[in-house]
Amino acid sequence: MNLANKITLARIFLVPLIMFLLLVRLDFNPIRIEDFTITYNQIFATLIFIIAASTDGLDGYIARKRKMVSNLGKLLDPLADKLLIAAVLISLVDMGKLDAWIAIVIISREFAVTGLRQIALLEGKVLAASKWGKWKTAIQIAAIIVLLINNFPFTFLDIPVDLIASWAMAAITIYSGIDYFVKNKELLVLNA
Repeated sequence: MNLANKITLARIFLVPLIMFLLLVRLDFNPIRIEDFTITYNQIFATLIFIIAASTDGLDGYIARKRKMVSNLGKLLDPLADKLLIAAVLISLVDMGKLDAWIAIVIISREFAVTGLRQIALLEGKVLAASKWGKWKTAIQIAAIIVLLINNFPFTFLDIPVDLIASWAMAAITIYSGIDYFVKNKELLVLNA
């Protein structure tokens, strides 16, 4: 197994650890500053999420740079991305930090675009990530981080960046999904 695939697998193996840290309530005293509270679990989960999310571009870069692109990597990389985002979104819903409809919209879009990519593969085509798909990923990661750290430091300024980021994450996800389907509608017509 090459280095790029090992990095991708490491991202997959970090998913259960992040969920454990977010969902299992340990008896450590949380950090409190005025009205702001955060648990050590959230801090560790956020740091691990940032590391895992940052490996998304790293594994692809290494695979292309070292000419290690493999079918396993093509399968595992998008799977790892979707597992990471979906797991954290579900955890945030369980923690009461994200509306369930936003998580459902995002996860549904991922399934729909994955299905479209599978149809394209059957036709011998590869759907590359669009600029909107890349923006979607960046905004999702940024929004998730803000939600994981309880809107820090914006909570002290009374700015609901977490709410704004949640809505932005939903909007860009919907838009990028529509963009994929509009640009590739011939795949749906051919396979109807």
